[in-house]
Amino acid sequence: MAPAITLAAEAPKLSAANTGFMLICSALVLIMTPGLAFFYGGMVRVKSTLNMLMMSFISMGIVTILWVLYGFSVAFGTDKGSLVGWTSDFVGFSGIGKMELWDGYTIPIYVFAVFQLMFAIITPALISGALADRVKFTAWSLFIALWATVVYFPVAHWVWGTGGWAFDLGVIDFAGGTAVHINAGAAALGVILVIGKRVGFKKDPMRPHSLPLVMLGCGLLWFGWFGFNAGSWLGNDDGVGALMFVNTQIATAAAMLAWLAYEKIRHGAFTTLGAASGAVAGLVAITPSGGAVSPLGAIAVGAIAGVLCAMAVGLKYRFNYDDSLDVVGVHLVGGVIGSLLIGFFASGGGQSDVKGLFYGGGLDQFWKQCAGVFAVLGYSLVASAILAFLIDKTIGMRVTEDEEIAGIDQAEHAETAYDFSGAGGGAARTAVPTPVADAQTKKVDA
Repeated sequence: MAPAITLAAEAPKLSAANTGFMLICSALVLIMTPGLAFFYGGMVRVKSTLNMLMMSFISMGIVTILWVLYGFSVAFGTDKGSLVGWTSDFVGFSGIGKMELWDGYTIPIYVFAVFQLMFAIITPALISGALADRVKFTAWSLFIALWATVVYFPVAHWVWGTGGWAFDLGVIDFAGGTAVHINAGAAALGVILVIGKRVGFKKDPMRPHSLPLVMLGCGLLWFGWFGFNAGSWLGNDDGVGALMFVNTQIATAAAMLAWLAYEKIRHGAFTTLGAASGAVAGLVAITPSGGAVSPLGAIAVGAIAGVLCAMAVGLKYRFNYDDSLDVVGVHLVGGVIGSLLIGFFASGGGQSDVKGLFYGGGLDQFWKQCAGVFAVLGYSLVASAILAFLIDKTIGMRVTEDEEIAGIDQAEHAETAYDFSGAGGGAARTAVPTPVADAQTKKVDA
C-alpha cells in the first residue's frame, strides 16, 4: 500500500463575498458615530446641541489620521510584550499590498484595517456624552488624540491583537464590551471626576431638548450595530456571524422592554428616553457576549442589562458625580454586565466550545472575564483621569462659567442649532389687518 500523503493546509484565498460584506459592515459602523451624535445631541439642552454633535464628528477626523499613521500598527501589529503591537509596514499603511490578506482570513488587510478604524472612531466619541455643556472644544480634540494613543490602541491590542495578554488568557469579547464600552465608560468617569460638575447640577432642569432626535439617533445606532457586531467575525462561513446578528436584535428588544417595565414600576410611565436608553443598554451588553450565548441566553443578557442599567443611571445623584448623559450608567455598567454574564450563559455552541456556569462549565470563564473587565476598567479610569488633569493644568479643560451659562455652542462654535429670530415674524408682518390691530396701530401712532 502506498504511504499516505499529508497535504499542507491550503492558504486562504480572497473571498469577494466576505470582502463585500466587511466593507458594508464598515460603513454601518461608521454611521453609528453620526447616530451617536444625534442621540447625544437630542439629550442636551438647546444651547449645547451643536457642541455635542461636533464632539462626535471631530473623532472621525482625528482618529482616522492617527489610525493610519500609527494606531493600526499599535493595535494589530506584531506583539511586543503582550501590551502593544508594532509592524513598520502598517505605519502610514506604507507596506500593505492592496490584495494582501489579513492574518488567516479571506479579506484584505485594508478591509480589516478600515473596519477596525470605525471602532476606534466611535469609542472616544462615546465618552463625550458624560462631558456635555462644559468642555473646551480644543481641549476635547487634544484629549481624543492622547486618549486614543495611550488608552484605546493598546487596549485594542490586549483584547483582539494576537499575543495580547487578554487575548491569550482567553477573555471573550466578541465586538467590544471591554475594548469599547468599558473602556469608554471608565474613561468618562475618570474625566468627570477631574473636571467637576455642570453649573446648576441637581438644581436646574437639564431635560433633553429634542426626544425625536434621541429616537432618530437610537435608530441609527441600532441599525449600524448589526455591522458592529456581526462584522466582527470577519465573515460568515460558519454561521457565527449570523448568530451574532440574531442575538443583537433579540437582546436589544429584551433590554428595551425590561427598561420600560422597570421605569413603569419605579416612575409610573413608559418614556421615549427610557425606550432609547434601554435599547442602547441591550446593544452594549450583547456586544461582548452575542457570539457565545444562545438566543435564549441573549434574552437573559438583554433583560438583565435593561434593568441594571436603568437602576445605575441614578447612581450619579447618590454619589454626586455629573455624568451628563449616563455614559457610566449605560456603557460602563452595560459593558461589565455583558462581559461577566458570558461566564454564566456561554453555551459552547457559538464562537467556541467554552461553556459558562449554567451550561456545566464551572466558573473558569467567569474569572477570565473578571480579569479582562477590571484590568481595562482600572487602566482606562486612571489613565483618562491623568490625561484630563494634565490638559486641565495646561490649556484648561472647561469653558468659563459665563460661557457655560450662556451656551457652549455660541462660545465655542459661534453658531446655534436653531434660529428662532424669525419665528412667527414673517406672519406678523404680513398679517391681514383686523379692527383690533388697526386700533392698536393708531394708538401707537398717536
